[in-house]
Amino acid sequence: MLDMLDRLGATIQTALPGAVTGYAVANEELTVTANAASIVKVATFLRDDPACQFICIIDVTAVDFPAREQRFDVVYHFMSPRLNQRIRVKCPTDEVTPVPSLIDVFRGADWFERETYDLYGVLFTGHPDMRRILTDYGFEGHPLRKDFPLTGFVEVRYDDEQKRVVYDKVRLAQEFRSFDFLSPWEGTDYPLPGDEKAAPTPPSQPQPTQGNKLTGEPDKKVSP
Repeated sequence: MLDMLDRLGATIQTALPGAVTGYAVANEELTVTANAASIVKVATFLRDDPACQFICIIDVTAVDFPAREQRFDVVYHFMSPRLNQRIRVKCPTDEVTPVPSLIDVFRGADWFERETYDLYGVLFTGHPDMRRILTDYGFEGHPLRKDFPLTGFVEVRYDDEQKRVVYDKVRLAQEFRSFDFLSPWEGTDYPLPGDEKAAPTPPSQPQPTQGNKLTGEPDKKVSP
């Protein structure tokens, strides 16, 4: 299996010099690295070449590396039902450099590219409808970027006076709380609120021995 993937990766890199910059096989998966400007050429080859026949596009997404100059890896997943193979193609890009759309090669890339733009802010040239698809039209930022705040920038609510949905700046009703994950069976090593009000439990007193109601004599213990 690994030898077959390695041969396939070498075949793709040899057939597309300059467009494909490398490949790697890990966890029985083939990953090809390509130049973003040549992604249409690479995808067309993967679809039409008899050694590949990757006719199905499975997904288009991205990975954010804020510390890098080219902070995004646009990631494509393709499948070849005839050869029972899968392949991953990665294309590094930055925030301002658009990536050519694959919609003319794979019509199914339409919503995948819109989702990548919506969540990461990656632009695709040649796309006929580059709009947000998951967030609202007035949404600020891109939620899956590493520098996007967890609380977001705005919150949505219904205004009874205006009788419509409005946007407000995020206002936290309370500060962030710190939680401990100690086992409740082991107990905590600090007093819980309210413990200081609990009165100490008095030691249990031995119960008096009740006598026989008929004779008035104390009950005798019967040894087993």
